[in-house]
Amino acid sequence: MNETAIDVLAEYRKVNVEGTLRLARSAAESGVTRFIFISSVKVNGESTVLGEPFKADDPVHPTDPYGLSKYEAEEALKGLGQETGMEIVIVRPPLVYGPGVKANFQSMLSWLNKGIPLPLGAIHNQRSLVSIGNLVDLVVTCIDHPQAANQTFLVSDGEDLSTTQLLRRLATALDKQTWLLPLPMWLLKFTALMFNRQSVAERICGSLQVDISKNRMLLGWTPPISMDKAMRQAAGHFLEKQTK
Repeated sequence: MNETAIDVLAEYRKVNVEGTLRLARSAAESGVTRFIFISSVKVNGESTVLGEPFKADDPVHPTDPYGLSKYEAEEALKGLGQETGMEIVIVRPPLVYGPGVKANFQSMLSWLNKGIPLPLGAIHNQRSLVSIGNLVDLVVTCIDHPQAANQTFLVSDGEDLSTTQLLRRLATALDKQTWLLPLPMWLLKFTALMFNRQSVAERICGSLQVDISKNRMLLGWTPPISMDKAMRQAAGHFLEKQTK
């Protein structure tokens, strides 16, 4: 989110497209029969209308260099699969969290742990998340499930939360009291606009939901780890690091 390269897309392509394709081609030449690619929900887009989640087979709409490079990698892999006969499985996760999580998720844990009042008590969006444990479980399922071949899957914990609900659940996992001030979303967005931080406001206030019904129907897969358990694991690791 803080790229400094002159040509950001070119830099992402080096790793996400060229690097992935080299690895996949080497795998095919070595006799690997199925290649699982961890893509990104950004291939679908940056946001959803509340109550209208992305589905795995929806038309794609990447809007930034990272999402575009992931989409290009998917297409390149499909072409390689047709050329070599290697099965391609694509998994597009939303925000992934767990022990050692970084970036905005870690910041939220830090704010809550310090008891900092946050003006995020009246946000009514819905966002899908996936714990690292549930993501890995889906990947393991896709390794040899016959119905996974040449399919694309979205993945989540199976429960969507608003930003306000997420903060409250994380506070519970930390065993901390929440101090969430109910500022209206329009005021948050206006403030973000004044400071040229619209993208931050969108992540905080906007919705991004994914539908994982395809996973259930095709693979018989449901998330084995509850969101509360996963959040306790992430919070526990965070607290351990704070004491060292």
